Amino acid sequence: MEWGYTISGFVVGFIVGVTGVGGGSLMTPLLILMYGISPATAVGTDLLYAAVTKTGGAWVHSRRGTVNWRLVGLLAMGSLPAALLTVVWLNILGVESQLFSDLITTMLGVALILTAFSLLFLKRLSRMGRSHLGFLIEWRDRHIKSITIATGAVLGVLVTITSVGAGALGMVVLLVLYPRVPSVTLVGTDIAHAVPLTLIAGAGHAYLGTVDYGLLGSLLLGSLPGIYLGSHVGGKIPDRILRPILSTILIVIGIKLVL
Repeated sequence: MEWGYTISGFVVGFIVGVTGVGGGSLMTPLLILMYGISPATAVGTDLLYAAVTKTGGAWVHSRRGTVNWRLVGLLAMGSLPAALLTVVWLNILGVESQLFSDLITTMLGVALILTAFSLLFLKRLSRMGRSHLGFLIEWRDRHIKSITIATGAVLGVLVTITSVGAGALGMVVLLVLYPRVPSVTLVGTDIAHAVPLTLIAGAGHAYLGTVDYGLLGSLLLGSLPGIYLGSHVGGKIPDRILRPILSTILIVIGIKLVL
């Protein structure tokens, strides 16, 4: 079984390297649906898995100067307290309860569907952020700091419960809120913010006892070389082919989890 986890980690890592889509969108449902891992353990393990894998990406972007640390700070002001409060709430709810499992699978399914649509309409949403929508643009610019912190809070709750959201969904919101910031900087900012968020949320799940460290090691053993290989292949596959295929897969998985 450990080799099965390692192979799955390699496949997911390769897809992440090729597409840039967060591993949580693929790894968590894979662990639940294919291997029968409990939803709580799948989420908790995947959060620490994401913290490790995203650290390398954040380091690279930081070295290149493509991280806006002010935005990272604003997002973290909302996301980290929200993640801690969500862990407290999950502890009260009870990690072994059926209600907890149902909550995770339902929210995970919804998050996957939202992620799929964000992938499909990413460019359109980016253009929307750059367009002139009158008072909406003025309101956004006037309250940009508060909106960014609130966005971080929503991501903190979503990521802690489902392990999904810090990647594609966070990127979509940043594109709409900060249309004048270069996309590569927003990508770096999104990845850099995901590191402390997944680490805090993962540590919370470790406290709750919902992290399988053997599983974590097996996944990392496969995913790290998978990400490396995928990142070198990614530029050779047209984006217009990748996004629809991946979005369709996420929608199908999301609907299966919700139903």
